[in-house]
Amino acid sequence: MTSTQHATQHATTALIDPGRWPDVAAARGSAVRGEIARVVFRAAVSRLPVRVRLPGGHCLGAGPLGAPVMVVHNPAAFFTRLGAGGLIGFGESYLAGDWDCADLTGLLTVFAMNVRDLVPPPLQRMRRLAVRRHPATDEQTRDGARRNISRHYDLSNEFFALFLDETMTYSSALFETAADGMLIAAERLLAQAQRRKIDRLLDQAGVRPGCRLLEIGTGWGELAIRAGQRGATVRTVTISARQRELAARRVAEAGLAGQVTVELRDYRDVDGQFDAICSVEMVEAVGERYWDTYFAQLDRLLAPGGRIALQTITMPHDRTLASRRTYTWIQKYIFPGGLIPSVTAIENSLGRRTGLRITQQYDFGEHYAKTLRIWRDRFCARQGEVTGLGFDAVFLRMWLFYLCYAEAGFRAGYLNVSQLTLERS
Repeated sequence: MTSTQHATQHATTALIDPGRWPDVAAARGSAVRGEIARVVFRAAVSRLPVRVRLPGGHCLGAGPLGAPVMVVHNPAAFFTRLGAGGLIGFGESYLAGDWDCADLTGLLTVFAMNVRDLVPPPLQRMRRLAVRRHPATDEQTRDGARRNISRHYDLSNEFFALFLDETMTYSSALFETAADGMLIAAERLLAQAQRRKIDRLLDQAGVRPGCRLLEIGTGWGELAIRAGQRGATVRTVTISARQRELAARRVAEAGLAGQVTVELRDYRDVDGQFDAICSVEMVEAVGERYWDTYFAQLDRLLAPGGRIALQTITMPHDRTLASRRTYTWIQKYIFPGGLIPSVTAIENSLGRRTGLRITQQYDFGEHYAKTLRIWRDRFCARQGEVTGLGFDAVFLRMWLFYLCYAEAGFRAGYLNVSQLTLERS
């Protein structure tokens, strides 16, 4: 049994809480759009190396034996949701149990590799008329950012501890090679790779004894702790109350309370001067409207001669431009208000508002795919404990879909992750 199969609990609309999951509990949409979705979907999968099994044994797709098999349990609901919501509806139909797949990551990887060709060009030109817009409540103002971060990172420290490693690091690890074997326990391998990633960032930022380091986006404190152990004076800020609580406790347990300060503070409200600044997978949560504000603030806070080390998920510039006005499944259910930048978008923002330039770029997207696979395996193995924390079957399917969706993006090359070093020109 695969980890995906192990984690999949078949959700039925009769068991879904409509108050918690209103757009999952019922399939709503016009019959016309549902029929268009059916025609487009059938045409798309006929060209792809997947197989789609419908009730009654009828199969679609060009996939050979061994290809990912998507089993559609409720075609009427599936096509209704797909027609009404596009990719959001596709994800919601999985949450509702309208379809399943034993190799969910493999299926989503095929779709990610062919994302530009799934919809015929004439319909793509009408895309702006059909896609949903971002809710105003997701805007990354100070209040909006706190709400958005709370919806994800304040779920439960205990929940994240179930699938992260002992470092509690929730970003891509850096393995010795992307093909590192599993000769040692996956958690130990992942912890080593997370520390390797952090140490590389600290090296890029020039963190050394006596250095004044600012970290924007504390996470659960591992980078701040390792910087403190180098002899740096660290100020780290977060807007997640739950993360600050655990990070401060971990700092104290490491004996660094006098050297590392953990603050509940928006990056826009930080003052001072710092020899080094680090920020790990924070840019994605800033929101396009505030990229210039974010980078201008980094420029203002960096002392002369200092360096900035960022780690960020990226995607090709044309995909960033295509996504900027589109409300996606990830934004609706996982990371409200965010947008993944391209390196070009970052360079443009730096050029508009700062004297900073990218002086080094290190890409390691295949390592993120491996990181996500380990997280997924651990999440699936501990789903009973997730349920014990009060999360329901739809939540389990949502997180499985998210982890597989993200892994597929990196497997397909649709997504990348980069460590960027910024210095003043």
